Amino acid sequence: MTQPLRIAFIGAGGNTRLMHIPGFRAIDGVELAVVCNRSLASSEKVAKEFGIARAAADWRDVVADPKVDAVCIGTWPYMHAEITIAALEAGKHVLTEARMACDLDEATRMFQAAHKHPELVTQIVPAPFTFKYDSTIMGMLETRKLGKLREIRVAQLTGAAADPATAITWRQDGQLSGKNIMSMGIHYETIQRWLGQKDPAWVQATGAIYTAERMNTETGRAQKVDIPDSLNVVAGYADDFQLVMTFSAVATGSSYWGMRLDGDRGSLRYDLSTQSLFRSAIGQAGEKTVPVAPEAEGRWQVEADFVASIRKDKPVTLTSFADGLRYMRFTERVWESWTNEGKRVAW
Repeated sequence: MTQPLRIAFIGAGGNTRLMHIPGFRAIDGVELAVVCNRSLASSEKVAKEFGIARAAADWRDVVADPKVDAVCIGTWPYMHAEITIAALEAGKHVLTEARMACDLDEATRMFQAAHKHPELVTQIVPAPFTFKYDSTIMGMLETRKLGKLREIRVAQLTGAAADPATAITWRQDGQLSGKNIMSMGIHYETIQRWLGQKDPAWVQATGAIYTAERMNTETGRAQKVDIPDSLNVVAGYADDFQLVMTFSAVATGSSYWGMRLDGDRGSLRYDLSTQSLFRSAIGQAGEKTVPVAPEAEGRWQVEADFVASIRKDKPVTLTSFADGLRYMRFTERVWESWTNEGKRVAW
């Protein structure tokens, strides 16, 4: 009989409750051993709701527990590095939520800790919103269906921060989010996945914070906003194509969310709000819907992949610490550029 795999949850936010806990619970031979949330009371509430064996008041006790084999870290980025490194030193496998860390330095230390413990599985929860078409898009790029790639464009426009009276969230708090800006990192991770081992030669970014302070509902006081409400990024690659990204949380009109790849023979347009992919070709009018073959359609299987890596020595592909380190380098370069008046920064 296979030895049960005992999973602990440190941080039980929305994605942990919605995806990770049910995902692990559905796998044979996996035990939900312990949960540690922001308080013992909230830990006990989650434990009762999901049938987790026990609740803990301090994450350090969870990491030190010899009856825990692996930890799933669902905190905000500010705790990812500290918990990951401690867990690895304690002999635990680690699945951590994205973003990997607050900045490149923390990500580097996480990567180095993982390198010291090759016997342990380390995985970052991957960017999931393009799972459906990832294989299809990568196949088309590999076979040059679009010809020579010229541009990739990404845009996400919402009005989440348009009202100055809206309370501050962890995504606007540099102490909790670090240098991660809105949804820039998760979109870049997707682009990185599509392009394989290609990294940009340079990065240039401009951003703006339109509301300098927002109310913190926990403290009841106004707090400085550290993260831009609007961001524009251009990255240039050695083979003469550019990545252009636009993000705004102050767009007061209709929301927009999409990605586009343009080559010298045609283009792909990914409407992320409807999960629809469209293709057009030079010299042809209009667009055609791109079907996805059932065997090529990707789906969420993060927890199953993590367990398979532990039990079957399956390599981590979505998403490895090496890949996380690369996207955190991009995040660092974006931050460096926008805080230096849009200066172009070498990779």
